[in-house]
Parts: sequence; structure tokens; C-alpha cells
Amino acid sequence: MSVVTLTIDDKAIAIEEGASILQAAKEAGVPIPTLCHLEGISEAAACRLCMVEVEGTNKLMPACVTAVSEEMVVHTNTEKLQNYRRMTVELLFSEGNHVCAICVANGNCELQDMAITVGMDHSRFKYQFPKREVDLSHPMFGIDHNRCILCTRCVRVCDEIEGAHVWDVAYRGAECKIVSGLNQPWGTVDACTSCGKCVDACPTGSIFHKGETTAEKIGDRRKVEFLATARKEKEWVR
Repeated sequence: MSVVTLTIDDKAIAIEEGASILQAAKEAGVPIPTLCHLEGISEAAACRLCMVEVEGTNKLMPACVTAVSEEMVVHTNTEKLQNYRRMTVELLFSEGNHVCAICVANGNCELQDMAITVGMDHSRFKYQFPKREVDLSHPMFGIDHNRCILCTRCVRVCDEIEGAHVWDVAYRGAECKIVSGLNQPWGTVDACTSCGKCVDACPTGSIFHKGETTAEKIGDRRKVEFLATARKEKEWVR
């Protein structure tokens, strides 16, 4: 496969053709913030936090799904991008009910970490305080839609790694939400294998083990990458 050379934040990088800007930045040690990206599953470009500036275009480009090209010049941390990312995180907090002090993922939450990373200490936007349900019908797990940021990690890991496709996205706009089955209570969906991969994949406290209380949820983010690699390399086939 041919190799492409590009520049990211003044660093010259060589990477195989077809790779994304996010992959190239990772190899070069250049951090690009993201919430919907998870190693081992496909990209969704849902959170829009990985947007970067590419010279030659006036549009911000999502690094996770934008392929590198020869002599591409990328900027990942300009003032414009810093302001954009802080605004995006503020919007995520204002449109949901993220009360960190009583969340199972408090201290182990990627949204909380991202707020610190982008320098958010308050939201300029009016809090919506939506009325969202909590589904505790599953015998082992629960889902709190108040804390969901629609990253779709659970949808992709259940479909691509477990092969069950329990989760999907339904409705539009402010009514958009993650649903199980055909919008059935999670505990009634026969396709669910109770594997817990969606719990580990969730970046917030939205999907959790029953019985967890404040600050007790710790997700194993590397489990998905391990399983995906093992399947690809046929490590379990004898």
C-alpha cells in the first residue's frame, strides 16, 4: 500500500493511504479530543469534537472520518477549534441532565474529563432539563437516558463486536434517543446476551451495572479493541 506524507501541527507524518487524520495524529502523538471514537469499532463522527482545520478548505473536517491526502496540512488546536470544542461540550451538558455529584461514573466519565480538557467551567446555554426515563427492566444492567450523549458507541459495539444489534437510534431532533429492540424495555429484548460490552463502551454513566452507586462505574475501554483484534487475527481459531 502506498504511503502518504502530510503535516499535522507542524509535524511531518508518513502513513499508509486510506488512514484517517485521527489515526495519523495518534501515530504522531498529537492529541485530538473525541467522545464517539472507540478503538475496535467503526467511526460515527457523532460527537464532532475531533473537528480540525485543513488548509485549502474553509470547513472544519471531522478527523475520524477524513482520509489523509498527500501534502495535506492540518491544524488541530487553533483558537477557533478551542472555542468550537468548548461550545460543543457546553451544549452536551445543557441539553441533558448531567448531575455529576450523583452519577455512577463521577470521576470516571469521559464527558467530565472532556469538560476539563476544553476548559469548560460553566455553560453559556440554557439548561433544557428534559424529562427522560431510566430503564431498569434488565436483570443486570440499567440505562439512564438523562446521561446519554448519543455517541452511539453502544449501538456499534453491540452490532459489530457482539453481533446482537440490541441498540439503535430512534426519533429526531430533541426527541432523538437510543432504544433497545423495537423501542422495547431492555429486559424484554431476547437478542440481548447480557455481555456487558455496551456498559464498558459507554463514555458516561448512561449504561451501568445495577447496584453501582456514585463514582463506582469504571468501564474497560480496551476490551472492545482486544476483542476486535483477536477476531481479526483469528487468535482463538485452532
